[in-house]
Amino acid sequence: MSATVHHIGRKGPPSLEPIMSLVAQDMNAVNSVILDRMQSDIPLIPELAGHLIAGGGKRMRPMLTLACAKLLDYPGTRHHKLAAAVEFIHTATLLHDDVVDGSDLRRGKTTANLVFGNPATVLVGDFLFSRSFELMVEDGSLKVLKILSGASAIIAEGEVDQLTAQRKIDTSEERYLDIIGAKTAALFAAACRISAVVAERSEEDELALDAYGRNLGIAFQLVDDAIDYVSDEETMGKGVGDDFRDGKVTLPVILAYARGSEEERKFWQDAIIGHRSSDADLAHATELMCAHGTIDDTLERARHFGQRAVDAIAGFGPGKAKSALVETVEFAIARAF
Repeated sequence: MSATVHHIGRKGPPSLEPIMSLVAQDMNAVNSVILDRMQSDIPLIPELAGHLIAGGGKRMRPMLTLACAKLLDYPGTRHHKLAAAVEFIHTATLLHDDVVDGSDLRRGKTTANLVFGNPATVLVGDFLFSRSFELMVEDGSLKVLKILSGASAIIAEGEVDQLTAQRKIDTSEERYLDIIGAKTAALFAAACRISAVVAERSEEDELALDAYGRNLGIAFQLVDDAIDYVSDEETMGKGVGDDFRDGKVTLPVILAYARGSEEERKFWQDAIIGHRSSDADLAHATELMCAHGTIDDTLERARHFGQRAVDAIAGFGPGKAKSALVETVEFAIARAF
């Protein structure tokens, strides 16, 4: 096996085009499963599910399942239903998140909870979770079921942990990393790992793909948390400063609070409990972050985890699949620039 080492950030603007091209045919099959399984005799279910599923998401998690199967030269089709299950888990969590956060934008569109109401949004999220478990059971592998059901439980734990950490300025960096490792990285890891199971590869290969997905997921969330303060609504597909107004203590805030003067720390205490949430307060928060280099340092952490993701698949042979997986990491980080 080749041990080629790639390094993040050494070429032109990366894109998702390589992974999208690599899995295009498989993705058509996955989309057919998604469309079929989101149907119901209750018209509101496909209408509401379709509002988000057809809303222009990148489908990164199911693409990772498909690309990892390509990396392993898997010749079968079991991964099509499993990639659809991964997307249903992700979509269900987004529907629930938007209700919890009271969000009004997702992927640049009005969120389902504003269009259809909170009760319907939660219940359709439950429906999609149920559909994902049907697909896992149909696959017939207890190991796949264990990996994906375990990830679903960890995601829920991460969301609850984030909720209990909300508006607590003394949240530690360690707890923050635990939260994003659960709420975001767990599904990335599972999406990649199940490909090694269906391809009947070794535990070593499973763990390598798990590490790739996990580190990519952490890098992805770190970038999201940084650009919440320095990007724009069109780029992010959600409201600028949502994390700030929601009192979410993300890494840029944790670092700014730790490095701030007494006066600055008082500002952060007031802001995170919700007493400083105007546009001017958001602008001041961003100024403090820039002054203390906390956005740059958050992105540097993202690059670190991105490199760990790339290193995790260094032992696999070269080819289009490996190159696409490496460029996917580079794309996840380049979104901030």
